[in-house]
Amino acid sequence: MKTFLVGGAVRDKLLGRTPGDRDFVVVGATPETMLAAGYKPVGKDFPVFLHPQTGEEYALARSERKTAPGYRGFVFHTDASVTLEDDLARRDFSINAIAEGEDGTLVDPYGGVRDLELRVLRHVSPAFAEDPVRILRGARFMARFAALGFAVAAETQELMRAMVASGEVDALVPERVWQELKRALEEPSPSAAITLLRDCGALVRLLPEVDALFGVPQRAEYHPEIDAGVHMLMVVDMAARLAPGNARVGFAALVHDLGKALTPADMLPKHINHEHAGLPPVLVVCARYKVPNDYRELAVIACREHLNIHRIDELRPETVHDLLARCDGFRQPARIAELALVCEADKRGRLGLHDSDYPQAAKLVALHRAALAVSVADIDIQGLEGPAIGEALRKARISSIRQSR
Repeated sequence: MKTFLVGGAVRDKLLGRTPGDRDFVVVGATPETMLAAGYKPVGKDFPVFLHPQTGEEYALARSERKTAPGYRGFVFHTDASVTLEDDLARRDFSINAIAEGEDGTLVDPYGGVRDLELRVLRHVSPAFAEDPVRILRGARFMARFAALGFAVAAETQELMRAMVASGEVDALVPERVWQELKRALEEPSPSAAITLLRDCGALVRLLPEVDALFGVPQRAEYHPEIDAGVHMLMVVDMAARLAPGNARVGFAALVHDLGKALTPADMLPKHINHEHAGLPPVLVVCARYKVPNDYRELAVIACREHLNIHRIDELRPETVHDLLARCDGFRQPARIAELALVCEADKRGRLGLHDSDYPQAAKLVALHRAALAVSVADIDIQGLEGPAIGEALRKARISSIRQSR
């Protein structure tokens, strides 16, 4: 019985990054020997055990066989004869197929160390094509590592294209797509994930509303980058810069301009009313992937209101108040700060504007704070009831907004 540290913990250690959770593979053991050693069993598909002291996961070395379409269509085989190399062979990318023995010795049968040095994301074996989730994982890893100079190997890109063409990607379940998309949006370079999905043909299958932005022109005086898809890529990266790890802000940034893909050709490059035209496709995307309510609500208000936030200095106090109310900013105050971040990402996610000022964000937050400072306890409601109390509160908050400008 031998134990090896595997996967991301080894990869990140070699990259000089702080490793996250540690995963271990046990070779030459059976479930019975693990139980006898005090490990606690978890997992339904294959034997995984929790260490009796550390609680870390230890999985028996396993091989797998494809039996049906999709990422669930596998049968796993584990027994004491399965080797470490067998186990590593079923992993997605070579950089994730490196093991470290208890004495610190690396086991690297598929060239993962070399690919780390070359900054290449390369599939381990043709079995990569059997699991469409690996396309999504590749996109997520590119979102994480693009800033380090990583690129996808040409042969891996070709394999991903073949997987999409064969329909394998269509077997992905919505929950898993959302899980991987969310994780990609938490990384420093979400644009690299979107670009990879588009290059292999998966984006148009998974997010056709987003894919449709590419090739749509915008007015050069407002968008020097011209292309609406390119703008979206710049916005999601700016969102990651302004709100690191906040996938809610990232998702709103991703879908804030979907209406531009619906602009009639005879109106281009203008996009009149795109903020309202974009609402139905935002809701379609959210429904398709069962997006959590807080993500959906921020995405909707960012799509609908981002132009209003850009011109907040022109809005009357009454208009500002009603905007805050439409966004449920009095019951969900944190939402307004996130809306400000999405709008700042939209403004600065343009060619040549990455380091520009966006005072509207601070202004929105300040006006919201002024309105929030007023409650029913601060106004005279004697003789008032029902809607009249609400109107009195509205007027008091408008007054506070006016005084804070």
